[in-house]
Order: sequence, then C-alpha cells, then structure tokens
Amino acid sequence: MEVGLVRQRRLSDDIVAQLETMILEGTLRAGERLPAERALAEQFGVSRPSLREAIQKLVAKGLLVSRQGGGNYVAETLGSTFSDPLLQLLENKEDAQRDLLEFRHTLEGSCAYYAARRATEIDRQRLTEAFEALQDCYTRAGKVTRAEEGAADARFHLAIAEASHNAVLLHTIRGLFDLLKRNVVTNIGGMYAQREETRDMLIGQHRALYEAIIEGRAEDARDLSNQHIDYVQEVLSEVQLEAQRVARAQRRQGL
Repeated sequence: MEVGLVRQRRLSDDIVAQLETMILEGTLRAGERLPAERALAEQFGVSRPSLREAIQKLVAKGLLVSRQGGGNYVAETLGSTFSDPLLQLLENKEDAQRDLLEFRHTLEGSCAYYAARRATEIDRQRLTEAFEALQDCYTRAGKVTRAEEGAADARFHLAIAEASHNAVLLHTIRGLFDLLKRNVVTNIGGMYAQREETRDMLIGQHRALYEAIIEGRAEDARDLSNQHIDYVQEVLSEVQLEAQRVARAQRRQGL
C-alpha cells in the first residue's frame, strides 16, 4: 500500500484561519484596523514573520488591505451588498422602498428570533447600549437630526443581527447598513408628519422588541419585529396616498 506524504500545515495557515473566523463572525469589521503587528503576534503567541506571512495571504485573498506605514485593515468593501449608485437608485424609488421594507420584514424577524435564542451576556450588553442610544434620540426630540436618529435606529437593528450569531444574517445586515440608515431617515420624516402618535408607537415597538430579546422570548421577538415593519408599511402607504391626492388636486387647480 502506497502512503502519501503528510503535508505539514504552516503556522501562518493557522493564523489565517483564526483571522478569517474573526472576520466571518464579525469580531473584525469592514474597514477596521488590525492591532499593531507586535500586539497581534503576542495575542496569537506567534512570531512576527509568521504573522506577516498570514497577513500577506489574506491580502492576496482580498480580505485585508495593507497601507504603507499605516497598518493593516479589513477590506472596506467587504460585505458591501450594494454599490453607492444603486443605493441612490433604491433610495429614490417608491417601489424600491416598498421592496426594502418587505425584505426587512423577513430578514429582521429572523434576526430577532435567533437573537432571543442565542444572545450572550455580552450581546445583551451591546444591545442594551444600542437601545439606550436610540431612546436618547427619542427623548431629545427636536435636538437631534433625522440622520442621527436614523443611524441610532439602524445600529439597534444591527446589534440584534450581531446577537443572532448567524454570519449570513449579520453580514447581509451590515452590507445593507447604509441603505437601512437612509431608509429610516426617509421614512421617519413622512411618518411623523402623517400621524402624531408615530414617535410614541416607535418607542413602544422598539422597547417591546428589546425586552423580548433580552428575556429570550424568541417567537415574541419575531412577531414584534414583524409588527414593527407592518406599522411602518401601513403609515408610509398613507403618506404615499396623501401625496398622490395632493398632486391630483394641484393638477386640477392648474387646469
């Protein structure tokens, strides 16, 4: 019987595997700078030459970017689901906005369900921080911009995705983060103008969703996430119909 030679695994391959895992699970984020080589080598318990070899392999794969004299970074474009031109196109089309809400309905409901089942104490702490930041925006109404509120809202939903411990869900949400943030900013202006109770409704919906996840009520978390998106869709449909009525009246006035 012929026995093939056993190829010894290089130390740099083990480092590559660890860094790839950190990127996949979201520990290292797109655009984030890696610790200095000396610190990272000490953290992994390896020599700097082995670490440099691993970094070069990841650069070749397109996962890392090395900047001359500026360190090593996770690729900025990693997980970018949509390009900037497409972001603008989606942002400005009413049908695309509807499609995004339908997509969020499915995606965020699943994130909430798994977050409630799998969140660790660290996840719950991060989710609490994101929730409190969002609540702070609500309590300082009039003193924060829509962009600030939209970013806080998107970060809250991103924290839920992180707590789901599902790499595909997480990186999909991360890739959509800018679009999600813009969508919230676009939505809240029209929603607040359409219904006086909108802010209170959003506050209550986010709090109920947060509490369901923290308490591990997975089915409730998914239902509450879906109810939140349903409410947004309902109010935005009213906004769209109102805009159509106003446009129709203006056209008649011009005859």
